[in-house]
Amino acid sequence: MAKEIFDFYDRTSLKSYNLDKSMQYQLNILGSLDVFTRQHSENVASIVCRICQYLRCSKSFTEYCTICAYLHDIGKQFIPASILQKNGPLTDEEYEIMKTHTSIGHKICMNDLKLRPYAAGTIYHHESLNGTGYPNALVKNEIPSEGQIIRVADEYDAIVSKRQYKSHIGIVDTLKILIDECKPIENPQNYRVPVKDVKVGKTNPIIVKALIKVVIDDTEYEISCVMDYIKDLKPEIKRLEEVEKYDKKRLSARSERKYNYYLSGMKSLLMGEETVDNYIEILNSYRNIVASKDDHIKKLFEEIKTIKKLKL
Repeated sequence: MAKEIFDFYDRTSLKSYNLDKSMQYQLNILGSLDVFTRQHSENVASIVCRICQYLRCSKSFTEYCTICAYLHDIGKQFIPASILQKNGPLTDEEYEIMKTHTSIGHKICMNDLKLRPYAAGTIYHHESLNGTGYPNALVKNEIPSEGQIIRVADEYDAIVSKRQYKSHIGIVDTLKILIDECKPIENPQNYRVPVKDVKVGKTNPIIVKALIKVVIDDTEYEISCVMDYIKDLKPEIKRLEEVEKYDKKRLSARSERKYNYYLSGMKSLLMGEETVDNYIEILNSYRNIVASKDDHIKKLFEEIKTIKKLKL
């Protein structure tokens, strides 16, 4: 039997999997208040969907979990903009207010019959296996699978995404952070909140392993896209290099007839906004782009090698 594939962003899926007007209305409110949160919710939903596939979850659970992920931060629409969009670290008091988005989001879902089936994503996505999470400091199996999966995707996207208040952190370093969180906390007696289970970490290593596979897939896809882009540029470079050859012959021509012949050859190869005067600038820009993209591809291949060496 062929493996079922669930594409959350397929238009048919959006219609079939209950993203109705009620949910779209809630999400549009969320997006209008904070563009970062809206984009983050979409990113987390996509990552969760693909993690579920690597975990070999059923199609129905993948659908359910993905929609839970899309709604996981819906409570942030009631967090003050001064906190949600603050250009700097939150104070302890502000952080306590920010944490309420979980219980607020849960209340929103529970009060709406169409959203109620997906309330778990809102209330569980900041819980930790060792009991250091919030809002209820649950441990291990007290946290349902959807909450554990969304937590990993949520934290990954939150770290790698650029925010108002912090600089970008690389993918490899982000994965290292998540791997470290799979390990028990050292010196739990000195941790900022009580550690209920000192034998486990915050996150589920099985889920983090699935995330790593998703990240490798993304990186390989990026490499493929960049290669396709370079492939599309090369015929343009070749064409403009022919123009360059004609130009050199034109400039060295000893007769007006030859000069005009090579000039005509140049013009026959030029396209769009290209001219005899600007083609070399365009050609050099294409060459620089290809060199830059080649370097980027090399870095991505190195990144994959590094990621594959990470140990849980």
